[in-house]
Amino acid sequence: MRRQLAGLVAAITSLVLIAFLAPIALLLRSEAAERAISVATLDAQSTAQQLPGLVNGSLPDDGRTTVFLANGKVLGTPAAKSPSVELALRGESFVAETTGGREVMLGVVSTDGNAVVRVFIANSALYAGVTRTWALLALLGVTLFVLGMVVADRIGRRMVAPVLALAGTADRLRRGDMSARTVPAGPPEVQQVGRELNQLADRIDELLSTARAEAADLAHRLRTPLTALRLDIDGLRDPQEAARLADSLRDLTVEVDELIRTARRPVRSGAAPAADLAVVARERLTFWSALAEDIGRPLTGEIPERQVIVRAGADDLGAVFDVLLDNAFRHTPTDSAVRLVVQEDGQAWVEDAGQGLSPAAATAPGTTGLGLDIARRTAAASGGSLHLEDSPLGGVRARLVTPLLGEAALVAGHDQDGDE
Repeated sequence: MRRQLAGLVAAITSLVLIAFLAPIALLLRSEAAERAISVATLDAQSTAQQLPGLVNGSLPDDGRTTVFLANGKVLGTPAAKSPSVELALRGESFVAETTGGREVMLGVVSTDGNAVVRVFIANSALYAGVTRTWALLALLGVTLFVLGMVVADRIGRRMVAPVLALAGTADRLRRGDMSARTVPAGPPEVQQVGRELNQLADRIDELLSTARAEAADLAHRLRTPLTALRLDIDGLRDPQEAARLADSLRDLTVEVDELIRTARRPVRSGAAPAADLAVVARERLTFWSALAEDIGRPLTGEIPERQVIVRAGADDLGAVFDVLLDNAFRHTPTDSAVRLVVQEDGQAWVEDAGQGLSPAAATAPGTTGLGLDIARRTAAASGGSLHLEDSPLGGVRARLVTPLLGEAALVAGHDQDGDE
């Protein structure tokens, strides 16, 4: 918008300056010529008054004045007897164009015969001072043009600033900050857009709240049939069938719990969530270490002492670690080692020494796919991502990538935002 406004102002200013300065320049040129001709005419008249004393004398050569006498004698600056001189000898007075300038012809009628006083005006004298005046006009035009562009830029900034504020508010809403609102400013049309954007945000906030409330209510309603189903499974006589159904029920329960947890998450968040990844990982490692010790499973951790502030909530990070550790415990032999690693660049992973798990198997029904899917959604909701890789221990590495939000890593956090 600013470029378009600047281009429009530049075009209009140029047209106005040309329409204003061009006639003035031509007028000044014409005035200079008229002034030079007037001076030459006065000189010719002054010389004509001296003719009685010049008939038998001479006229100094000033490079511009010539007197043609009736007897054919030429006084002053030598000049050819042109048709203009012949016409002036008849008593005519006029200004004529000639090579290199103009000539003022003054016919003098006397009893001793007609004479002609010719005053030549060179072009350099005819338009003396015009070049300097035109340069001043050009400087004035450039100055006015620059001032016009500066004013246009200021006006453009005032017009664009409210639009940029609207774009910033829309971007915050896109990123999930439902508290983002704009202050209507600028032209009335832009203010109207700002008010409509605020109303749209309010409506989205209301719809999200309603949807979450309905989802939470639905999830709570599922609790009762799940409890009844668990009792029915416990009453089965076939232990293998009961174990299989219990695993399926456990996965379904995890999904319902995740649904309830997501539904209870606040819709409005005035500030971006932030948590210390190292602290959360250390807490979950302590929690799972008790279980690992009871069952005799090797569980280790590599967590830095310094803070690793990431753009994610502590509850979300804890839920992801719980899912990853639970998968490692449930789907590897009891004696298989499990390791939790946190890096200062915002990455963390849980890896095991089991038999490994292909990505295709990770999404298959009845495997770890359900839990990992929950972890992926939780990580994505926090602006991160989850990747399955081969572990140097021989099993699977589930690597969590979260954007940094520490002061020292602000640039890295912005770069990762752009990748998302």
